[in-house]
Amino acid sequence: MRLALVVNPRSGSAPDQAELERLLAADGARVSTTTIEELHDDPCSLPEHAVAPAARQLRNGGAPDRIVVASGDGTIGQCARFAQELGVPLAIVPGGTANDFARAHGLPLDVEEAIGLARDPAAATIRSDLAQAGRRPFVNAAAAGLSVIAAQEAAAHKSRLGSLAYAVGALKSGLAASPRSCRVVCDGEERYAGDVWQVVIGVTGAFGGGSEIGGTCAGQLDVAIVPAGSRAGLIRRAYGMRAGRLTAQDDVPHLRGTVVDIELEGEMEFNVDGELCRCDPAHFVLRPDSFEVVSP
Repeated sequence: MRLALVVNPRSGSAPDQAELERLLAADGARVSTTTIEELHDDPCSLPEHAVAPAARQLRNGGAPDRIVVASGDGTIGQCARFAQELGVPLAIVPGGTANDFARAHGLPLDVEEAIGLARDPAAATIRSDLAQAGRRPFVNAAAAGLSVIAAQEAAAHKSRLGSLAYAVGALKSGLAASPRSCRVVCDGEERYAGDVWQVVIGVTGAFGGGSEIGGTCAGQLDVAIVPAGSRAGLIRRAYGMRAGRLTAQDDVPHLRGTVVDIELEGEMEFNVDGELCRCDPAHFVLRPDSFEVVSP
């Protein structure tokens, strides 16, 4: 079996490249390694004209049977697009701080277990949705408002606290943020207009190292809106996200569509699978069932 390994040296818990290669080749697989920067160096944009050259580079030395990505959530979306282009499955070796995609799909979080699955030629695959935030592919969630501030605040604590840094960031964002005017259009129809603390566009709906909006539906983008209210009320919102039941709260608008457009007062910055990206216009499109994931 031929494996195209993509690594991100900047990931929060990226395993050693040489050890990854050794473990992946343990059963005789041929492994070729590329860094994500060699394929595409902009984490916030993957224009269509950049996809084919990256796919060709992954074919150097022979067409791969699988792409193996050893990185955090921010790189998975790009590699999913490459896997779609090549028509091969994507195997995940969690190497980030949050690893939300692996959690959402029940994939191994242990590195050696994930590598064993990635190199197993008999492993099953499942279909998964891919979405676009402008020109940025993503697999979990894109969020504006509190999530952006939380990510900024968490960054300084990731190396020391790991996924707990997101909780610290969330607490600080609740103290510092202000509501913003927001308009949401789903499939060409205005579905919400008002002030919000946060708006989340979800595929898996997972974000922040174990939080999720809940109630997501394959084949649709799910939009969860945290409407403006008291700061004390944000405690209930935080609990809802940690419990995966934010969309179950009666006063949280929960919308669906395959194309979603967001208009926000102020900066159009979103936390897209852990990467802070400017999305202006904030145009989100779903690619249903667009790639395969190697699964237990």
